[in-house]
Amino acid sequence: MSTNRTGFYIFCLFIAALIVVLDQYTKHIAYDALFGRSGIVILPIFRLDLVFNEGAAFGFLGDAGGWQRILFIAIAAIFSIVLLVWIWKEHRKNAWLSVGLAFVLGGAIGNLIDRVAAGYVIDFLVVHYEQWYFPAFNIADIAITVGAIMLIIDTLFFSGDGA
Repeated sequence: MSTNRTGFYIFCLFIAALIVVLDQYTKHIAYDALFGRSGIVILPIFRLDLVFNEGAAFGFLGDAGGWQRILFIAIAAIFSIVLLVWIWKEHRKNAWLSVGLAFVLGGAIGNLIDRVAAGYVIDFLVVHYEQWYFPAFNIADIAITVGAIMLIIDTLFFSGDGA
Protein backbone atom coordinates (compact mmCIF):
# COMPACT_ATOMS: atom_id res chain seq x y z
CA MET A 1 0.00 0.00 0.00
CA SER A 2 2.70 2.52 0.89
CA THR A 3 4.59 1.74 -2.34
CA ASN A 4 1.40 2.48 -4.28
CA ARG A 5 0.94 5.78 -2.45
CA THR A 6 4.59 6.72 -2.94
CA GLY A 7 3.93 5.99 -6.61
CA PHE A 8 1.08 8.52 -6.47
CA TYR A 9 3.45 11.14 -5.03
CA ILE A 10 5.80 10.46 -7.95
CA PHE A 11 2.80 10.74 -10.30
CA CYS A 12 2.06 14.20 -8.84
CA LEU A 13 5.68 15.22 -9.37
CA PHE A 14 5.42 13.91 -12.94
CA ILE A 15 2.39 16.15 -13.52
CA ALA A 16 4.35 19.15 -12.21
CA ALA A 17 7.37 18.26 -14.37
CA LEU A 18 5.19 17.80 -17.46
CA ILE A 19 3.70 21.26 -16.92
CA VAL A 20 7.19 22.75 -16.59
CA VAL A 21 8.32 21.08 -19.83
CA LEU A 22 5.19 22.17 -21.75
CA ASP A 23 5.48 25.69 -20.37
CA GLN A 24 9.15 26.09 -21.25
CA TYR A 25 8.69 24.50 -24.67
CA THR A 26 5.76 26.76 -25.61
CA LYS A 27 7.63 29.84 -24.37
CA HIS A 28 10.61 28.88 -26.53
CA ILE A 29 8.38 28.39 -29.58
CA ALA A 30 6.55 31.67 -28.88
CA TYR A 31 9.80 33.58 -28.49
CA ASP A 32 11.20 32.22 -31.76
CA ALA A 33 7.97 32.87 -33.66
CA LEU A 34 7.04 36.24 -32.20
CA PHE A 35 10.25 38.11 -31.39
CA GLY A 36 10.31 41.32 -33.42
CA ARG A 37 6.77 40.79 -34.72
CA SER A 38 3.62 42.66 -33.81
CA GLY A 39 1.71 39.49 -32.94
CA ILE A 40 -0.41 36.89 -34.67
CA VAL A 41 -4.21 37.07 -34.66
CA ILE A 42 -5.72 33.61 -34.14
CA LEU A 43 -9.34 34.64 -33.51
CA PRO A 44 -11.02 38.05 -33.28
CA ILE A 45 -10.69 37.74 -29.48
CA PHE A 46 -7.40 35.82 -29.23
CA ARG A 47 -3.88 36.57 -30.38
CA LEU A 48 -0.31 35.50 -29.78
CA ASP A 49 1.91 38.38 -28.73
CA LEU A 50 5.28 38.30 -26.98
CA VAL A 51 5.27 40.06 -23.60
CA PHE A 52 8.16 40.20 -21.12
CA ASN A 53 6.57 40.45 -17.68
CA GLU A 54 8.97 41.71 -15.02
CA GLY A 55 6.18 41.89 -12.45
CA ALA A 56 3.97 39.36 -10.70
CA ALA A 57 0.39 38.52 -11.61
CA PHE A 58 -1.04 41.02 -14.11
CA GLY A 59 2.30 42.87 -14.19
CA PHE A 60 2.10 43.90 -10.51
CA LEU A 61 5.35 45.70 -9.56
CA GLY A 62 6.59 45.33 -13.15
CA ASP A 63 8.10 48.81 -13.12
CA ALA A 64 9.58 48.67 -9.61
CA GLY A 65 13.16 49.07 -10.79
CA GLY A 66 14.54 45.53 -10.55
CA TRP A 67 14.49 44.72 -6.83
CA GLN A 68 11.26 42.78 -7.36
CA ARG A 69 13.11 40.10 -9.35
CA ILE A 70 14.91 38.84 -6.22
CA LEU A 71 11.71 39.06 -4.20
CA PHE A 72 9.68 37.07 -6.75
CA ILE A 73 12.43 34.45 -7.12
CA ALA A 74 12.62 33.99 -3.35
CA ILE A 75 8.85 33.78 -2.96
CA ALA A 76 8.51 31.29 -5.82
CA ALA A 77 11.37 29.12 -4.54
CA ILE A 78 10.01 29.02 -0.97
CA PHE A 79 6.47 28.46 -2.24
CA SER A 80 7.66 25.56 -4.42
CA ILE A 81 9.28 23.87 -1.42
CA VAL A 82 6.11 24.39 0.62
CA LEU A 83 4.08 22.83 -2.20
CA LEU A 84 6.39 19.79 -2.38
CA VAL A 85 5.96 19.19 1.36
CA TRP A 86 2.21 19.83 1.18
CA ILE A 87 1.80 17.32 -1.66
CA TRP A 88 3.84 14.78 0.34
CA LYS A 89 1.59 15.28 3.39
CA GLU A 90 -1.66 15.10 1.39
CA HIS A 91 -0.95 12.48 -1.28
CA ARG A 92 -2.03 9.59 0.97
CA LYS A 93 -5.27 11.29 2.03
CA ASN A 94 -6.46 13.50 -0.78
CA ALA A 95 -5.66 12.73 -4.41
CA TRP A 96 -7.69 15.64 -5.82
CA LEU A 97 -5.92 18.19 -3.62
CA SER A 98 -2.52 16.65 -4.39
CA VAL A 99 -3.07 16.90 -8.15
CA GLY A 100 -4.27 20.50 -7.79
CA LEU A 101 -1.14 21.33 -5.81
CA ALA A 102 0.97 19.63 -8.51
CA PHE A 103 -0.57 21.92 -11.14
CA VAL A 104 0.28 24.98 -9.02
CA LEU A 105 3.80 23.64 -8.41
CA GLY A 106 4.43 23.05 -12.11
CA GLY A 107 3.25 26.54 -13.00
CA ALA A 108 5.26 28.16 -10.22
CA ILE A 109 8.44 26.39 -11.30
CA GLY A 110 7.82 27.22 -14.97
CA ASN A 111 7.65 30.93 -14.22
CA LEU A 112 10.49 30.67 -11.68
CA ILE A 113 12.80 29.30 -14.40
CA ASP A 114 12.07 32.37 -16.54
CA ARG A 115 12.77 34.78 -13.68
CA VAL A 116 16.06 33.11 -12.79
CA ALA A 117 17.23 32.79 -16.42
CA ALA A 118 16.05 36.10 -17.86
CA GLY A 119 14.69 38.32 -15.10
CA TYR A 120 11.18 38.26 -16.52
CA VAL A 121 8.42 35.83 -17.41
CA ILE A 122 7.56 35.24 -21.05
CA ASP A 123 3.83 35.62 -21.68
CA PHE A 124 2.34 35.17 -25.12
CA LEU A 125 -1.38 34.33 -24.93
CA VAL A 126 -3.63 37.40 -25.18
CA VAL A 127 -7.41 37.46 -24.90
CA HIS A 128 -9.20 40.68 -25.75
CA TYR A 129 -12.50 42.19 -26.75
CA GLU A 130 -12.27 45.29 -28.93
CA GLN A 131 -10.04 47.63 -26.87
CA TRP A 132 -10.23 45.62 -23.61
CA TYR A 133 -7.23 43.33 -23.09
CA PHE A 134 -6.86 40.70 -20.40
CA PRO A 135 -3.22 40.60 -19.23
CA ALA A 136 -1.04 38.28 -21.32
CA PHE A 137 -0.43 34.83 -19.85
CA ASN A 138 1.28 31.50 -20.54
CA ILE A 139 0.94 27.75 -19.89
CA ALA A 140 2.36 28.11 -16.36
CA ASP A 141 -0.32 30.68 -15.55
CA ILE A 142 -3.01 28.36 -16.91
CA ALA A 143 -1.69 25.51 -14.74
CA ILE A 144 -1.66 27.73 -11.64
CA THR A 145 -5.25 28.79 -12.38
CA VAL A 146 -6.42 25.19 -12.93
CA GLY A 147 -4.67 24.14 -9.72
CA ALA A 148 -6.25 27.02 -7.77
CA ILE A 149 -9.69 26.06 -9.08
CA MET A 150 -9.06 22.48 -7.97
CA LEU A 151 -8.10 23.75 -4.51
CA ILE A 152 -11.31 25.78 -4.31
CA ILE A 153 -13.38 22.78 -5.41
CA ASP A 154 -11.61 20.65 -2.80
CA THR A 155 -12.36 23.19 -0.08
CA LEU A 156 -16.01 23.58 -1.06
CA PHE A 157 -16.96 20.00 -1.87
CA PHE A 158 -14.39 17.44 -0.74
CA SER A 159 -12.83 18.61 2.52
CA GLY A 160 -15.56 18.12 5.08
CA ASP A 161 -15.12 21.70 6.38
CA GLY A 162 -16.41 23.41 3.23
CA ALA A 163 -19.41 25.72 3.46
